[in-house]
Amino acid sequence: MQKSKQNFKVQLVITILGIVLFAIKMVAYFYTHSLAILTDTLESIVNVVAGFIGLYSLYVAAKPKDIDHPYGHGKAEFVSAAMEGTLIFTAGCIIIYQTVKTFFVASTLNSLDKGLWLIAITAIINFIAGSICIKIGKQNNSLALLASGKHLQTDTYSTLVVILGLVLMLFTKIFWLDKVLALAISLVIMYNGYKIIRASLAGIMDEADMQLLREIIKILNENRKENWIDLHNLRVIKYGSLLHIDCHLTIPWYFNVLEAHAEVDALTKLIKEKFGDAVELFVHTDACYESSCSICIKQQCDKRKRPFQQKIEWTLENVLLNKRHDITTT
Repeated sequence: MQKSKQNFKVQLVITILGIVLFAIKMVAYFYTHSLAILTDTLESIVNVVAGFIGLYSLYVAAKPKDIDHPYGHGKAEFVSAAMEGTLIFTAGCIIIYQTVKTFFVASTLNSLDKGLWLIAITAIINFIAGSICIKIGKQNNSLALLASGKHLQTDTYSTLVVILGLVLMLFTKIFWLDKVLALAISLVIMYNGYKIIRASLAGIMDEADMQLLREIIKILNENRKENWIDLHNLRVIKYGSLLHIDCHLTIPWYFNVLEAHAEVDALTKLIKEKFGDAVELFVHTDACYESSCSICIKQQCDKRKRPFQQKIEWTLENVLLNKRHDITTT
């Protein structure tokens, strides 16, 4: 809950900042009448709208679980990111249309030096804000903050291109470069919009996060206990910043309920030490079979029926399967 509140506060600051930066870019456009600056300004409009969408989504995501939403409201972040990505992509399309429409129309630009300084200020602020947003988003597993941070950094890079173009036009007086820059920036904007939409749809559809699964498996291998004979059917579902992890853990068949629960607690503690408290683990315990003896690393076991032959390293390929491992597993 504390992380949710932090996410909301950061998004609120980003939204207010977006309004201020939009106003600065509008002033720069009125000074210069540059189509490239107008392109950058239109993206800032998207920043403001997306900021409010992200703000609302984080407000919803921070709500506690209830009867109607037993897994919480974290999916709202994915919907927000999808809307933000759509807005970014749409802005790119509008910019392309406007650029093509006026491409062969001769135009002159004014007060490029003033516009240059104003745009440079927005680039610096955007980069700092985007970096902070991404850092906190990664810490709190917030897709909404990550989307906002990447959007701000994309805005920074496009602004840097605009600055470079303004400098060239200031010294060369080749004003048609303005339209070429606007066209190039719009393509970058559309691509980044697509990436945000793709990531949000992956979350909505519960697509497996392979990188996250590899991290979890690596931690389990490095901290594997001898009573954890086998691990399989591992699944991770994201609900915004909340992670739901399911798995089957094979333990000695002769353990009582308290002993089995202690192993589950140890597994839960290990995962939470790495990924924080925003994790829910649902661990199904399986009793070992006689065939499990061949891969069991437990040294002191008076119930062993077969000699130990090989320790099976848990990998992405074998842990995701809903199948117990045995000596034939590679």
